[in-house]
Amino acid sequence: MFIDEAVIEVRSGKGGDGCVSFRREKYIPKGGPDGGNGGDGGSVIVAGDPNINTLLDYRSRFHWHARHGQPGTSRDCSGEAAADLLLPVPPGTLIYNDETNQLIADVDAPGKRVVVAKGGRGGFGNIHFKSSTNQTPREAEPGEPGETVRVRLELKLMADVGLLGMPNAGKSTLLRAVSKARPMVADFPFTTLKPQLGIAELDAERRLVFADIPGLIEGAAEGVGLGHDFLKHVERTALLVHLLDVAPLDGSDPAANYEIIRRELANYSNDLAEKDEIIVLNKIDLIAPDDRDALIDRLAGQLGFARGERPMVISGATREGVRELLERCWQMSARVPERWT
Repeated sequence: MFIDEAVIEVRSGKGGDGCVSFRREKYIPKGGPDGGNGGDGGSVIVAGDPNINTLLDYRSRFHWHARHGQPGTSRDCSGEAAADLLLPVPPGTLIYNDETNQLIADVDAPGKRVVVAKGGRGGFGNIHFKSSTNQTPREAEPGEPGETVRVRLELKLMADVGLLGMPNAGKSTLLRAVSKARPMVADFPFTTLKPQLGIAELDAERRLVFADIPGLIEGAAEGVGLGHDFLKHVERTALLVHLLDVAPLDGSDPAANYEIIRRELANYSNDLAEKDEIIVLNKIDLIAPDDRDALIDRLAGQLGFARGERPMVISGATREGVRELLERCWQMSARVPERWT
């Protein structure tokens, strides 16, 4: 199950109180102050972990609290500092303050750490206040309180290739053809409601992470349909494969469907609209062999291809042209200087 959003409450630990104490030993009548400092409270830290690919753990538990620091004691002994609470998340997780909707940080790389709630500092014991003019201080500081923050975790899918297309364009079928992923496939729209990941192995040393992302409809940039739930995941893919159904069930025009999605991408983000893209005509097995060339040439002209050039043609169901598509994806994704940005 792919969980891509969770709201949790994090609370850092309170710092330990400082100690008021005076040295009392035989034959030392004026031992002076010896109260130690309190230990620091634990911080709450979110860290990118490449071995995690979902936020499921944070859906089942709301409160995440770090431990408090221990108070100081006599003989100038400081209290023990509390350990930090580490919350592992998949790389690509955005951290928001859920109350203000302010972006706190973007955990965009494995190993990146972000302190979302800093632990309270331990209070000073009375030995800290000793001076030549204050030789018997009877004051100590309480530990600083911890921070409580309600945060929203949002995971943007990180993949080499994102599959674009209208509902029923064949994205899930293609993902099943290139990987061991098994998303739902059916003859009705919106069979994919959550992003699906699959790993395509070209050979022993080359592999690509594909993301089958829920189908897009007109108005998605304004939140229609799955709206932003779709578009926010496309941002983190290095390359887009735009699948066009050459024989839509609703009788719509593939070129017009392409323009609808391109318009939604541009309305949502200029950077997203400028990503590298491979236009692919899918379900070519549904077209009679004698009619294929005319259809491909017509769509190539409508889609703006130069004279003599054609879009890639595949069938996810029969795997026709799939190997050539994988090689093309590898070549283009290798040109991206930094993947998943």
